[in-house]
Amino acid sequence: MSDDNLAEIRDEKAKKIQHPKGKLTAYERLNLLLDKGSFSEIDQHVTSEENPDGEAVVTGTGTIHGRPVFVFSEDFSVMGGSLGEVVAKKILKVMDHALEARAPIIGIKDSGGARIQEGISSLYGYAQIFKKNVEASGKIPQISVVVGPSAGGAVYSPALTDFIFQVKDIGQLYVTGPAVVKTVTGEEVSYEELGGVEAHGTKSGVSHQICESEEQAFEEIRYLMSFLPQSSFQKPPAFITEDESSRTIESLDSFIPENRNQPYDMEKIISDISDDGEHYPIQSNYALNIITTFARVNGNTVGIVANQPMELAGVLDIKASEKAARFVRFCDAFNIPILTLVDVPGFLPGVEQEHGGIIRSGAKLLYAYAEATVPRVCVVIRKAYGGAYIVMDSIGLGADKLYAWPSGEIAVMGAEGAVDIIHRRELTAADNREELKSKLVAEYNDKFSNPDIAAQLGLIDNIIKPSETRKVVIDSFKDLVNKGELGDKHGNIPL
Repeated sequence: MSDDNLAEIRDEKAKKIQHPKGKLTAYERLNLLLDKGSFSEIDQHVTSEENPDGEAVVTGTGTIHGRPVFVFSEDFSVMGGSLGEVVAKKILKVMDHALEARAPIIGIKDSGGARIQEGISSLYGYAQIFKKNVEASGKIPQISVVVGPSAGGAVYSPALTDFIFQVKDIGQLYVTGPAVVKTVTGEEVSYEELGGVEAHGTKSGVSHQICESEEQAFEEIRYLMSFLPQSSFQKPPAFITEDESSRTIESLDSFIPENRNQPYDMEKIISDISDDGEHYPIQSNYALNIITTFARVNGNTVGIVANQPMELAGVLDIKASEKAARFVRFCDAFNIPILTLVDVPGFLPGVEQEHGGIIRSGAKLLYAYAEATVPRVCVVIRKAYGGAYIVMDSIGLGADKLYAWPSGEIAVMGAEGAVDIIHRRELTAADNREELKSKLVAEYNDKFSNPDIAAQLGLIDNIIKPSETRKVVIDSFKDLVNKGELGDKHGNIPL
């Protein structure tokens, strides 16, 4: 019997189990992910005594947009997709091939966890896969697609990869299931409440992308891949764009509100700068006060980190700092230039943040920027206060080019707080305290709430017209095109 016939027979059996659950089969998923007709299976005949017709994973190679990728797709129709010795060996082999070929590895997760029937050998298999994930980290892009349960030990391989796509209603990640939770804590919780997209897409930040369907997940992965290189030894693919590099954006000249405390949507600035207004946000449902997104400017991939004034005034907190830090480290590992757009009034104050480790989390973002060797361009849009200004890729941390809009406010702190400290005695003694404070705040703003002093000190390269931001950014990255070296730099440790 031919390999094609074997695959068809196995797929037909799987459909009877998967389709009633609203889920696709391992082969159907691979066909959606990969270019049509490009999938070539590896180790189809590697089976076990328990499962002579095929083990609980399908492995192989294919292409996405004509570029090679390596894949494995767990098959829940075979013993619940559980991982035993043979399954582990198949996954490890395809991961080794990906590392040798310097090509991305994409894992489709639909597994009940370790195969209890095989005892501790299944746990050894997981440990080997985790070690291989770490070995591949920062060398080749690793993507996980959660389209079923990912329970127990099965959760840690996705957590070690660069991006997790999770599908609503059918994809869950949890270390211990609802039954164990109830036994230990007395809490009653459903699978979806415990480990679904709401839990991990918006609360824990474990998942990077939330998808309504499997079809959407695979379509989005194909789009994400268009921004990424094959490995740390390549640059991302360049595209020909009809969007003019010299295009000005007149609406930005009057975009920032006159009221310094009024929010605006940073997404508009990102869209205006990007080719054809397109960009692909990462973790868009988590830590909304900071934006991490891939875009193309002049046909070339950039990673954009931007404060979002619409959420918590754009402050940095624990979640935002860690979200941005891992994104910066991914970009650096895979030769993706970084554009930082700054409007940050500081770090979020409070006992909860301090005791939760905001110092450590902020240091992660600081470390990521300081370590990065890719081209780095920073634009101060409005507020850039104190330590948060430093952390958001300031010149002192090694930004290659730093510009400011005329609305830029680069200072140790905001005017209100500064006046309270500098003029404390005057204000305490004054009969007309509020009137005096308003006057002093206005004077402070006139003197410090602009980018002039930073420009005079050489801490920014230039004050630019907002309408010319796209052109300035493109020209800056052109100047930096030969900066940095290709090759392995560092892993992308979960933060």
